[in-house]
Amino acid sequence: MSQPKTAEEQRNATVIRELYASAEAAAKDTAKFVSLFAVGGYFYDVAADKKYYGGELGYTVDVYAEAFPDMHRELYSMYFNEEVVVVELSLNGTHKGNLPMPSGFIPPTNHEIHAPCCDVFHLQDGKVVSFHCYVAVPILLSQLGVFENLSAAIRS
Repeated sequence: MSQPKTAEEQRNATVIRELYASAEAAAKDTAKFVSLFAVGGYFYDVAADKKYYGGELGYTVDVYAEAFPDMHRELYSMYFNEEVVVVELSLNGTHKGNLPMPSGFIPPTNHEIHAPCCDVFHLQDGKVVSFHCYVAVPILLSQLGVFENLSAAIRS
């Protein structure tokens, strides 16, 4: 992992690590996750083409912790450029709960996921202004065993 060089980059690295730690299923703290965002800040789930603001910011934390009760993130690389932090990581867990999809949900498959992901953060004054999450959904769905027959796997 690259190391933060400036005081601002070090502060931003700490904020991002706190954000990830609060989203881990074993230590989930949705209120803490939300508190790390600036007023008006947002989380953009790129795969779902959905932005979350205010009280909705913790929605995906709760959804993934319910669908994957052992959800954890493995951080591979962090890149810093003053107020921008880019993180390469994987989402890891066992699918034991319903996973909401735009047209319904995928019931538990008991399969493990190790889905590649790239997150891009913009921070200001130690708070997240924007968080764009790019999950490799085709790989995630393949790991769940539903990609080949997606319409049959989703229930409403």
